[in-house]
Amino acid sequence: MEDEKDNEKKKNFTLKDWIETKNNLKKSFKYVKNNKKNLIMGAIIALLEVPMSILNPILTSKMVLHLNNNMYDNVLRIAAFMIITYCISHILTYLASVVNKKYYTYVTYDVKKELMKETFNIKTSCFDEVGTGLFTNRLENDTSNIAYVFDTLTSTIVQILSNIGIFVVIFSISKIMFLFFVILGIKDIIIMKKRTKQYYDGYAKLRKLEEKNTGLLSELIRGVRDIKVLNANDVFMKKFDERINEVNEKRMDINVKSSKFYLLNNILTELFNFMFYFLGIVLVKNNLLLASNFLVLYMYKNNVRNILFYVESMIDYLKSFNLSANRVFEIIDGKKYPKEKFGNKELKNIKGDFEFKNVSFSYKKNKEILHNVSFKVKANTTVAFVGKSGSGKTTIFSLLNKLYDVDDNKIFIDNHDINTLSKNSIRNNMSIITQNPYIFNLSIRDNLLLVKDKVSEKEMIEACKVAQIHDYIKSLPNGYDTIVGEGGVTLSGGERQRLAIARALIKKTEIILFDEATSALDNETQEKIQDAIHNLKGKYTILIIAHRLSTIINSDNIFMLEDGKIVASGTHKELIKNSKKYQNLYHASIVK
Repeated sequence: MEDEKDNEKKKNFTLKDWIETKNNLKKSFKYVKNNKKNLIMGAIIALLEVPMSILNPILTSKMVLHLNNNMYDNVLRIAAFMIITYCISHILTYLASVVNKKYYTYVTYDVKKELMKETFNIKTSCFDEVGTGLFTNRLENDTSNIAYVFDTLTSTIVQILSNIGIFVVIFSISKIMFLFFVILGIKDIIIMKKRTKQYYDGYAKLRKLEEKNTGLLSELIRGVRDIKVLNANDVFMKKFDERINEVNEKRMDINVKSSKFYLLNNILTELFNFMFYFLGIVLVKNNLLLASNFLVLYMYKNNVRNILFYVESMIDYLKSFNLSANRVFEIIDGKKYPKEKFGNKELKNIKGDFEFKNVSFSYKKNKEILHNVSFKVKANTTVAFVGKSGSGKTTIFSLLNKLYDVDDNKIFIDNHDINTLSKNSIRNNMSIITQNPYIFNLSIRDNLLLVKDKVSEKEMIEACKVAQIHDYIKSLPNGYDTIVGEGGVTLSGGERQRLAIARALIKKTEIILFDEATSALDNETQEKIQDAIHNLKGKYTILIIAHRLSTIINSDNIFMLEDGKIVASGTHKELIKNSKKYQNLYHASIVK
């Protein structure tokens, strides 16, 4: 019973559905504005086809009349005229196909572009809650319905108009005519076989481009945290533009070639139609076919178009459109998935001082990670955070980079409330290097240029030398142009970290945060990372989270956290002398 109600509800298109459709169409129209010309042209071409479909039944009735009166020359003249109108109709269909494909391609691009842009702006907590797959799915599967909606509605309405008053009928009952249709079918098979071969040759290349593009899209979503930290949204959008345009050009090329084959096939079909009339007349004249049967054959030759079918199809499509539109605009409008909020204050030359004042924070309600944490860090000093896993060290870094929000007057950078600062003021002046930094499936050079596209070769090499990675890069066959694989899979953990350090140096931020940068590395690699960090000391504000306490003994200050609270602070010597907890933690890390 419940299934029946659901099915009934699906069939009915209520006032609420119409209002929802109206609102979604209004939102969707903004993407049509830049492509309005193609939409209008497509609609005009479609409307030009309407007189053709209405004229042909009239001509048919005249032809039957002349046929009954044995006026065969007049029948052939009308048939020839109808062939011309059909050919014009097919040309119009071809033109509409090219225009509509172009319209659809670029509207889809505009929708995807904005959806990707707004996905970057969604709060990090949303990705924690629902994962990245949801956003990838909507980007790939729901945007096409928005792009197609106006074109689909236009063509459906035109189909309904063009089929009013058109009667159904076409098929052959004559053996000779049956043979004729077999020949017609063979003709179709030959042409479509050639079209299919050319289509799939191009489609294979398109698939490779799409696979690369899909890989980039997946990486953009998976790497959204690093993109936020790098503040590289614009750079990635530029690369996204390039990949999408490459795929679009190949797809347009395939569609145009495919449409040409359809045009050729349709025109040849009309020539066969003329042969059908000629053959039919010969059969009637020789009493091999009754005129009434010829009329039946002719009427069955036209495709059946059911107005109710198109109305039902339109309603089903609108339901599908509303579902997709709601899913997409939930992201773009930011109602269900809230966006990050930043202030308007711009700090171009920050010193690197910052302070936490009684900061408490929880990822989930009733489960605080930090409890009234307070500390100060002076510019160009090296400060370490130590403690057991889950003590809140990484959370401090995430809050400082504003991946998550705290209340006003809690975190200050150069005495400015972090909530008053612009995104660029925070993220252009700060870099985070994690235990497993995300390296994108690009060349080493492109990975370095993500944070700053205008960097000289000299600056790039110098940054890599400081990061202790230049010699390794030069040892590779393709040097800086080496592709590193998805997630930097061809690099070791230490190489990825050193590359991330070089990327931070190219970005030239005043604050560099190392989150477990030397954890789980061998001693030789750890020493190289330590050398890279040592090269930065005194020039940048450096914050380090470390499990191996031997790596941070030269820090200017060390904060020890336990259960989200700072339980001790000071230099290594001071803590070893005065803190039993630090002593235990230090000796435990040495044993490891």
